[in-house]
Amino acid sequence: MLEAATGISKIVKPQVAYFERFGARGYQALTDVIQAAREHGLLVIADAKRNDIGSTIDAYSRAWLGDDAPMQVDAITVTPYLGFEALEPLFRRAVDSGSYVFVVARSSNPEGSQLQMHGASPLWHTVLEDIAEWSAKNGTNTIGAVVGATVLTDLKYALDRLRTSYFLAPGIGAQGASIQDVRRLGGGVERVIASSSRALARHGPEVSNIRGALTQMQ
Repeated sequence: MLEAATGISKIVKPQVAYFERFGARGYQALTDVIQAAREHGLLVIADAKRNDIGSTIDAYSRAWLGDDAPMQVDAITVTPYLGFEALEPLFRRAVDSGSYVFVVARSSNPEGSQLQMHGASPLWHTVLEDIAEWSAKNGTNTIGAVVGATVLTDLKYALDRLRTSYFLAPGIGAQGASIQDVRRLGGGVERVIASSSRALARHGPEVSNIRGALTQMQ
């Protein structure tokens, strides 16, 4: 997968769960994958979706962000639904280490809608407002959002609301969205990192087949 991505993509996003399920050996494999990605000149987003109380999220941040992190990545996904303010230690470490944080606002899976769309003003809009407020207060572009490519009108809304943030947009391929759908959003689309995993992995293990599928998505 890494070899196939080299020269075509700039970013890879390991899903931490698929490594974590193998325990210590899985985390060692993930560490090796992160290192190999760097050797291929790729940026790495850890799809970990962490959050907890302050001391715990600080420990999570030290696992993933900064030069002394054992699994140092360039960006990480987090969930705000244990409280946006609880993420403060991780945000601070991201600023200090020059890393980026993608806060799950509007996920690509339909099961998330009941919570994320709750309220007269949808709860996920509040997450965007929290991101905007924190970024303005701290004068930094360190936080973006996860908004699924499967909910294009919501992705367009988010692009218009957060005009300097980057967005991670999962759902390309196996979940039904396409790169062409995202491109049609127009202004701000250059700030969208469109993510496809299963739709590419199923073409493996031959590198040439994966590269062919990836090229068709460009």
